[in-house]
Amino acid sequence: MGQADAATVGVTRSGWLESEHRVHVAVCSAAGELVAWAGDPWRFAFWRSSAKPVQALPLVESGAADALGLESAHLAIACASHRGAAEHTAAAAGLLARAGLDPAQLRCGIHAPEDGRAAADLVRRGQEPVRLHNNCSGKHAGMLAVAVHRGWPLETYLDPEHPLQREIADVVAACAGARPVLGTDGCGVPTFGLPLAGMATAFARLGSGTGLEPGRARAAERLAAAMAAHPRLISGEGHVNTELLARHGSRLIAKGGAEGVWCVGLREAGPGLGIAVKVEDGSGRAPGAAMLTVLAALGLPGGDDPALETHRRPPVLNTLGQRVGEISVRLPQGFGPRQGASGRP
Repeated sequence: MGQADAATVGVTRSGWLESEHRVHVAVCSAAGELVAWAGDPWRFAFWRSSAKPVQALPLVESGAADALGLESAHLAIACASHRGAAEHTAAAAGLLARAGLDPAQLRCGIHAPEDGRAAADLVRRGQEPVRLHNNCSGKHAGMLAVAVHRGWPLETYLDPEHPLQREIADVVAACAGARPVLGTDGCGVPTFGLPLAGMATAFARLGSGTGLEPGRARAAERLAAAMAAHPRLISGEGHVNTELLARHGSRLIAKGGAEGVWCVGLREAGPGLGIAVKVEDGSGRAPGAAMLTVLAALGLPGGDDPALETHRRPPVLNTLGQRVGEISVRLPQGFGPRQGASGRP
């Protein structure tokens, strides 16, 4: 198994292949058994925002969610890579308010809303973006809420040695079955370097609860239910992650991240099944199509949903709105469950 076995995402224009992205795929059970793969399932990558449902587990496990009276929308925004629309900033602000906190205490930095209408509205009103518009503000709000509940320092919650960040790293290791390499994410908190198979294992456990302690399994189910109930909070209107959760969130948990990482776990009791994809060149236009094609190849929810076809084979449009090409995925021949593939190949 080598680079020649990677999946490819091709971009055509006027019938000609213009660009191509290589994609690595790992499909694992909750026991960490490798079930199917394309390319290198042990490839190292930073988990980035695909880790957010795992990073949010202490928010529920610690008792903070119940003690602070958090609602499902608050749990969803803690798992989100939102786009800074009004509903997103309101949910993040509401989470902070339940913890008795102010948005000024967020340490995630400031960037313009990724939602075009929200960004245009700020310009019309002559206002500057604030920390709540950061697409990770919900995650940071959730972290601060845990720190409040536990009586931990608030000012240093970004520090890898902060007790919350050390706890999250332990949770990641337990879910993924591998101790992560720590890096710094775009929003300042630690991010986790893992083999793709570890990410897939973690999502298999998140979805099924198998391999998790009972309290953690209940927390994972509660977060998955919140994401399914509020898909627009997770990634914004029209995003493939939003559409997949809106249509199939009762059967799976899904979360994308930067640099072409995307993970899905089936919400079914039993051995569990998790999928992680990594686009080799980090392209953001490739992972959604790759994941939906993998789901289709494995006969899993969302894979053959006609309503998601524009995400599975996204059109290439020119500035006149004319379709001039498309993005499509090619999996290696014979991709699917492989017998005896329980260990490192």
